[in-house]
Amino acid sequence: LTGSSVETVPLERVAKGDRVRVAQDVVIPVDGRIVEGEGAVDESSLTGEAVPRACGVGDSVSAGTLLREGMLTVEAIRVGAASRIGRIIRAVEEAQSGRTQWQRIADRVAGVFVPIVLLASLGTLAGWVALDGDVAAGIRAAVAVLVVACPCALGLATPTAVVVATSVGALRGILVRDAAALESAAGVEVMFLDKTGTLTRGEVAVRA
Repeated sequence: LTGSSVETVPLERVAKGDRVRVAQDVVIPVDGRIVEGEGAVDESSLTGEAVPRACGVGDSVSAGTLLREGMLTVEAIRVGAASRIGRIIRAVEEAQSGRTQWQRIADRVAGVFVPIVLLASLGTLAGWVALDGDVAAGIRAAVAVLVVACPCALGLATPTAVVVATSVGALRGILVRDAAALESAAGVEVMFLDKTGTLTRGEVAVRA
């Protein structure tokens, strides 16, 4: 928003201090302060609260939330990776790159297993050539040993599980700070929650 004119620009060009016009049913693109207008903002993507919050001039809004009603002009305070939703995305990425105890164990096992597999493959080749004399068949047998005993699955299974679990959790509003916490969650028996809104389905309903 420049003066009284409105210009459509890519989000990457929006900087701190710029004013952004947000229409109804549009996701707010920046963390900022409302300088004009009023409306109802659905913040369930960040807080789990299903009821939209009434906002007006001077109130703060966050990127990633949805304007359900009204029209707002927002002055950008934090954009991109510095915004609240940007920090959440970064936290998920850091959790995906973390290493669990089982992943470290798998890496150590793979470090021993790889040389053993290579020796077994070379032994298969040498034995086949010594007994049969067919080098081509020996090579095929050696490659078969490498393929069947390849430790790639051992090293990839755990990090793949962590990435999938954190990604699916994030899509459902569950954020994991690190891979070790995700691994420890398997032993959780009691959970304390300080906000009942996070336990709802995110949908307001009327009961007679």
